[in-house]
Amino acid sequence: MVVTVQTRGIEGLDPVREYAEEKFRTLEKFFDGITKAEIIVGMISHHHKKGKVYFAEVTLDLPKKYSIHVEKEAEDLYKAIDKVKDHCKVELDQMKDKIREKDALEIREQKVYQIDDET
Repeated sequence: MVVTVQTRGIEGLDPVREYAEEKFRTLEKFFDGITKAEIIVGMISHHHKKGKVYFAEVTLDLPKKYSIHVEKEAEDLYKAIDKVKDHCKVELDQMKDKIREKDALEIREQKVYQIDDET
């Protein structure tokens, strides 16, 4: 899996990049075949009413032209990354079930039943 991390609104922080890469590499345990993960982390604005609000968004490219896009916000950058990763895990489980159902349906349609006429 190719993981790219971009920062917006904050200076490039190497520990944040490493943390995000480490977190998203663990998703390979839950879903085989994730080809690419594009992660964008940063601060929404410096003059927000609630203080500093950080965001994290990710786009996962999956086999068969599927993709998942998730965005989350939090008061801490690491919490935002964790929220996105947790939500991606849920989305991957749903996608896995959807792909299994579709594959099972295709296999079921391909089966040929033989009927013996012994009358």
